[in-house]
Amino acid sequence: MAKKKMILDLDTGVDDALAIAYAVAAPDVDLIGIVASYGNNLLDVCAENSLKLLELLGQTDVPVYKGLPHASTSDHFEVMQVSLDIHGNNGIGDVDLPKPQRAVEKLSGVDFYIQAAHQYGQDLIIIPTGPMTNLAAALEKDPEIADLIGNVTFMGGALTVEGNVTDVAEANINQDAKAANTVLTSSLPLTMVGLDVTLRTLLTKQETAQWRALGTKAGQAYADLTDFYIDAYYNLDIDKNGCALHDPLAVGVSLDPSFVQTLSLFMKVIYDDHNYARTIGDKDKLNDPNPNVKVAITVDKERYLATFMNYLTQLFKEH
Repeated sequence: MAKKKMILDLDTGVDDALAIAYAVAAPDVDLIGIVASYGNNLLDVCAENSLKLLELLGQTDVPVYKGLPHASTSDHFEVMQVSLDIHGNNGIGDVDLPKPQRAVEKLSGVDFYIQAAHQYGQDLIIIPTGPMTNLAAALEKDPEIADLIGNVTFMGGALTVEGNVTDVAEANINQDAKAANTVLTSSLPLTMVGLDVTLRTLLTKQETAQWRALGTKAGQAYADLTDFYIDAYYNLDIDKNGCALHDPLAVGVSLDPSFVQTLSLFMKVIYDDHNYARTIGDKDKLNDPNPNVKVAITVDKERYLATFMNYLTQLFKEH
């Protein structure tokens, strides 16, 4: 049992699948649950994907909770075609995994956040790698948790580079910019792992070939779903050199902040029509002491990739 406890908040697509594997393999943290979100696919699909992947990795004791099915400013959610192109129609590279034995928990993801914050306090790490809808809802339901939770490291946003949805908007923040603003302007201790660093951290088929060569179910499945993602990056002209390790980088940074260099700021998210979903420093708080957000702006990609490959390859050997 590790002292640190982690909750992943995932819209389970391919890089979320890699984040699950990293969290499971990391020796210095216990994954205590996954909160499902909408995003790369519909909420129910994302929740089931998490259960399937946990089972593949021998982690049937990890519960999955359902979060909210759409943005706080909407009454519905439709999957974007580009999400299906990048992650596959089923969210996990069209890899067919067995139906999970375990069901989604009855407790809501929002209530699980609140319960875990009160139970674990400063030892709790939360990693949202999709929309921030669930965490924002938990903060609104119980504002006290902002001062209990030890660390929130989220994958989202862009500060020093363009967005990947518009010139200023990154996809996760763009799903629910109002919720993201609720989280960023709270007193939560936050680390932003955005496109500034994730686009530098690439995986290639050279690495996935090592997993396939293990001859295990997990090695084969993860090689297949990641290759789908690498091909999508190539075919859609996102990056011809490999796929970005967006979500697993957030997990890595939460456990070893020295992977990145950060800039400390008070941040906000713009959610009116002009510059919608832009993540930016709050000029009204420029001179305020003790900013709550550390924005990752450079990454030690070689050391991170070595750690990532070491953790995941060892895990896949066993499953």
